[in-house]
Amino acid sequence: SIIETAKANGLIPYDYLVKLFEELPKRQANDSLDNLLPWNAQRL
Repeated sequence: SIIETAKANGLIPYDYLVKLFEELPKRQANDSLDNLLPWNAQRL
């Protein structure tokens, strides 16, 4: 799951989800989501 993947990447799941839900509405339909994935989220 996304929570387990966040944990495996050293993220606090709650903080990760908050940031994810803040960033998603800012995206255009064709924007890449790669930098929002847990293994890239440190760069958010």
